[in-house]
Amino acid sequence: MVVILVVLGAAVLHATWNAMAHGAVDRSAGVAWMALATGIIGLGIVLVQGLPPAGTWSYIVGSTVLHLVYFGGLLASYQLGQFSQMYPLARGTSPWVVAVVSVVVLQQTLAPAVLAGVLLVSAGLIALVFIGRPGRRQVPALAAATGTGVMIAAYTVVDGLAVHKMPVLTYLGWVFMLQGFVMPVAIVAWRGTAVLRLPRAAVLSGLGGGAVSMVAYGLVLWAQTRGTLAAIAALRETSIIFGAIIGAVFFGERFGPRRAIAAAVVVAGIVLISLD
Repeated sequence: MVVILVVLGAAVLHATWNAMAHGAVDRSAGVAWMALATGIIGLGIVLVQGLPPAGTWSYIVGSTVLHLVYFGGLLASYQLGQFSQMYPLARGTSPWVVAVVSVVVLQQTLAPAVLAGVLLVSAGLIALVFIGRPGRRQVPALAAATGTGVMIAAYTVVDGLAVHKMPVLTYLGWVFMLQGFVMPVAIVAWRGTAVLRLPRAAVLSGLGGGAVSMVAYGLVLWAQTRGTLAAIAALRETSIIFGAIIGAVFFGERFGPRRAIAAAVVVAGIVLISLD
């Protein structure tokens, strides 16, 4: 029960910092400040925890690269589409991709409940995509959100393996320190130093969002040491519901009953997948 509550708490925090990133006056600048906050916190953890065990650098580097690609896709999604549509699509894609890879690549047999979950997730995602009859102009946003979901699935697997080979804090510190300093540099190289010149309130919001994101991720990593990877990863995606609520309440996005039902179907599928 403790693990479940921790992951649910992480889901709320995850939806919160994603909403903060989406709601930033300048989204790329907001992400830069968020990343910088995680880099600074990560550096502090690294100074305390020290070097990771020998033979574990591949997990740290691999997760860092995947996270950087993920952030790029996330930023593109929020620049191009609505939060209440992009967030569920990105988060709902992850467990679905993991299930497909387990069958096609790893040649594993899915239990009936898991197969039903995959079908439900697929149906919910298709509904989320086609509600409102998206046109050609929305294709880039949908592609970015789907690609982001694939990256989530990839780093989830890497993280799940890594936390069993080194202390959670050590892993968390190194991954977030590396990505936290690389991301702002990449954004500045793309848009110039002017991108960081935001009002004080926006800067503080970005730094706060970064801290929230790190706490959320740390809670999930801790949970992965005490539960099965598939179950924890699936339970984390209940953030879809929290994201939908935030999008409707704070951004005034018309989520509507059809999108609400579609998001609920995705979550139901994720829960079934977690029963394996």
